[in-house]
Amino acid sequence: MANLSIAIDGPAGAGKSTIAKKIALLKNLVYIDTGAMYRAFTLKLINKNIPLDNYDLIKEVLKDTEIDIVDGKIYLDNVNVSSEIRKPIINKNVSQIASIPFVREFLVKLQRKIAENNNVIMDGRDIGTKVLPYAKYKFFLTASIEERAKRRYKELKEKGYKCSLKDVIGEIANRDKMDSERKVDPLKKADDAILIDTTGKTIEEVINEILSMIDM
Repeated sequence: MANLSIAIDGPAGAGKSTIAKKIALLKNLVYIDTGAMYRAFTLKLINKNIPLDNYDLIKEVLKDTEIDIVDGKIYLDNVNVSSEIRKPIINKNVSQIASIPFVREFLVKLQRKIAENNNVIMDGRDIGTKVLPYAKYKFFLTASIEERAKRRYKELKEKGYKCSLKDVIGEIANRDKMDSERKVDPLKKADDAILIDTTGKTIEEVINEILSMIDM
């Protein structure tokens, strides 16, 4: 591939999106939040009251769905849904939708198409193993479940959502289990990815660590 690709994988709350966004700005890369794409489609299904286990209906809705990322904002059928996709109800249901094979196939094709035409930094759970196996740089970010839960809890509280830290810990543990055990493209560190544990580290420290390994 002629364009530069950087893959950042890891579980929920590891800091992938925040770090990838900042690196994109620093290095003039196109940032692709693949998780936001799954969130956007999950939002559409919920808004349409589609049962999340009705694959026939989900397949029909997918056929008439447009998802795009412009200037770091996620658009669903030409509407900016960047804020809506962060609601707790999306957090609880996105892993279920992300485990559906035909949904993954649809979005992976879209993600690869973007990468073919741009220098990108892409984050998710299967970027280095599935979406961009040819990426020049691959990183796998992780952190203790307690730290990841505290980060997510702080984020939700700042946005005005009512929740408890205990509930967020349970939710993240459940997402870890679903993402790691799904049959199609599970959360997994690529063999050639560099592991970075972000527990106890600032965003700037992790960014500097990654930038020290990137030659561009």
